[in-house]
Amino acid sequence: MANSKMLPILVLLFTICNKDFVIAQMTDAKQKERFIQMSERSEKEGLAEPFKGITTNGDIVEGLFEIRSTGVSTDLVRKAATNFLNNLNPDQRAKTKFTIDDPEWHKWMNQHFYVRQGVGFFEMSEKQRQAAFDLIKASLSAKGLKLTRDIMKLNHTLGELNNNNFQEYGEWLYHITIMGEPSAIEQWGWQLDGHHVIINYFVLGDQVVMTPLFVGSEPVIAQSGKYEGTAILQVEQDAGLKMLLSLNQEQQGAAIIETSKEGNNNLTEAFRDNVILDYAGVKASSLSDSQREQLLYLIQLYVDNMDEGHAKIKMEEVVGHIDETYFAWIGGVDDQSAYYYRIQSPVILIEFDHQKLVGIRHLHPDDKSPNRQHIHVVVRTPNGNDYGKDLLRQHYEKHPHDH
Repeated sequence: MANSKMLPILVLLFTICNKDFVIAQMTDAKQKERFIQMSERSEKEGLAEPFKGITTNGDIVEGLFEIRSTGVSTDLVRKAATNFLNNLNPDQRAKTKFTIDDPEWHKWMNQHFYVRQGVGFFEMSEKQRQAAFDLIKASLSAKGLKLTRDIMKLNHTLGELNNNNFQEYGEWLYHITIMGEPSAIEQWGWQLDGHHVIINYFVLGDQVVMTPLFVGSEPVIAQSGKYEGTAILQVEQDAGLKMLLSLNQEQQGAAIIETSKEGNNNLTEAFRDNVILDYAGVKASSLSDSQREQLLYLIQLYVDNMDEGHAKIKMEEVVGHIDETYFAWIGGVDDQSAYYYRIQSPVILIEFDHQKLVGIRHLHPDDKSPNRQHIHVVVRTPNGNDYGKDLLRQHYEKHPHDH
């Protein structure tokens, strides 16, 4: 008798739960469609013109990059990429591989809603995931690998801070694509694309170009949750301020282009491959020897995310153009300030930016200013060599391909 009385209640509960499930599925479908539309719109606008590269006046400075032997082997990277591909099933491999000239190189975006290509960590087996990390480990320094992993962990923290929303934020919502065929002599590369970390890694023989590079997080310090204590970019943050404070009053007057920071200032993020950005700030040729060393140290903090050998090659390139390097600043000048700084030369561009809150804005509803808990960093190779494009152009001139 009791069971017969419970039946209508159970039916009602099932109906309510089923209705909630259907509504949730409909909501997810609508959100997915909206994300697709937003992604396609960004790509259409961002890829409307062919790649040229970041310049100061619209004209490429030629002769900055040359095809040469660096003496730094890329064999471990090639073998790791081959092993990664061999561990994928045919369907995964088909959606992971692109040609070296594919527009996929340029289809990266920090925002969490962006619909990405390639194979995602969330769909990998443990063995496949390890092979993916082996590729990253072979390509980056220990510092760069740790930074990448910590950003992924902090994305999990962001999910926790949004009522455990791991559909939009999470540790494994990152994708890998392979461009070209891993080779000891031909051009190829790989890309990691996800929220707050994008790595573009181009290889030609024993030469490497690891830009555009995008790193950041919100929050940048996990104060609770599974990865409590994880923190990123604090050294880069503090070293930037130390660089500014090493300048005398006249030099600071040249470096500080704006004292008030009210918004986001990065200029070369996703789909901004062709930005015209003139030099600004204080020129390194006017700095003392110790100040120039401080500037080089600051640059090296970012370059050192590459493996040690290729980081050394890149720093030689940077040092060769140090007199043409500028340091610019926007924002406050104390250790609690939010600020932006830019380092720019013919061969490297670095932007560091404290940004407005987005993912944790609901936790700080009255905070509408840039915040130290949200950082974006972009590293670029100006004058046409992002994605190794200038090296690729020269390679095609010497060795014509049907492409």
